[in-house]
Amino acid sequence: MAYTPSKDYKRREREQRKMDKRRIREEAKVEKKAAEKVAAELAAEEALKQAAADEEARIEAEFEAELQAEIDAEEKAKAEAK
Repeated sequence: MAYTPSKDYKRREREQRKMDKRRIREEAKVEKKAAEKVAAELAAEEALKQAAADEEARIEAEFEAELQAEIDAEEKAKAEAK
């Protein structure tokens, strides 16, 4: 005689598949949130690095401008002294 699974067995199998799908979706959500968090942290670090580089460039530009102003003033003073 052939064995046929009971309806209860089929129901349990169906519910197990649903639970597996739900677990997979939840794991994917957790992984996505973790990836977004890491991406946000990297973006924040990059923004800090960029801000530091911009500040350094601004300071360097100010220094160069002051240096050029001093050189121009010295040249003007030499020209007037002649």
